[in-house]
Amino acid sequence: MSGATAAEFTSDGRPVPAALIGDLIDSSELLTNPDGLRASLQENGYLLLRAAIDPDTALAARREVLAQLAAVGEIDMPGETFSGNSRRPTGAPDAGEFLRAVCDGPQLRTATSCPNLQYIISTVFGEPARSHDYIFLRVAIAGRGTAAHCDYPFFTRATERVLTCWLGLSDLSVEQDSLYVVEGSHRWKDHISAMRGFDLERAEGKRRATLADNIIRFAEAHRARLLTTRFGAGDILLFSMYLIHGAFDNRAPGKLVRVSCDVRWQPASEPFDPRYMAPDLSGTFGGGYGELNAAKPLTEGWHKR
Repeated sequence: MSGATAAEFTSDGRPVPAALIGDLIDSSELLTNPDGLRASLQENGYLLLRAAIDPDTALAARREVLAQLAAVGEIDMPGETFSGNSRRPTGAPDAGEFLRAVCDGPQLRTATSCPNLQYIISTVFGEPARSHDYIFLRVAIAGRGTAAHCDYPFFTRATERVLTCWLGLSDLSVEQDSLYVVEGSHRWKDHISAMRGFDLERAEGKRRATLADNIIRFAEAHRARLLTTRFGAGDILLFSMYLIHGAFDNRAPGKLVRVSCDVRWQPASEPFDPRYMAPDLSGTFGGGYGELNAAKPLTEGWHKR
């Protein structure tokens, strides 16, 4: 972001040099210009759209998620902070079913499939769009971030005409940081060539989805910036399967957690991958919701794929 300093962003505890940080381009003014939206997506690999979902709807979804985590002792209410403890292993021994129930909460479902969101994404595709039923939820405590990857190996088995919709469920402070994208990575020919045909589940552990354990070295080696912004409740980032992205560490004081989710969308006319659709919802590896980091108690560390 403009004026960012090295101390404002970290990844795996490493301060990110300010020279590597850039601003995401806001495409909200193009919402009435379908051709402009598509051109911006093709050029940048993403669309940042402010308040695409009513902020109150996004905040209600956040409260619903945290209330369910509070019920297993992980969140202290009403401050919505990490308690440092968890009763999830005993109170909700089936981790996958617990997370599935959280993701099926009516407020979260309303936020991730609201009519305006469907209208926007249908406009981008130029035809009616439908979301995948499987929701990827993330609740990041202090120190947690997401390694750099792209979504192609997960979601393109049935069709490559898929977009990820990342949704912020609250106003995020600089300290909470958030999603970043690697500028221009959706156009890198060597990256695209390496991704084509890569199916993470079918690779059977012979290849990782994570593209960089040290995003600073990766960005410097590719002479690329890491683009981010101050996200607000209801903002979305819509992006392509090839765009490399991740999330900076949550550095918020006072045990504040960062809550976000992402859902895949595609033209309704294209074939769907049953792994991400009801009633299957088996997930990438067949483990259902239990294979996600969000299925773990907040007291446990996250895995990388």
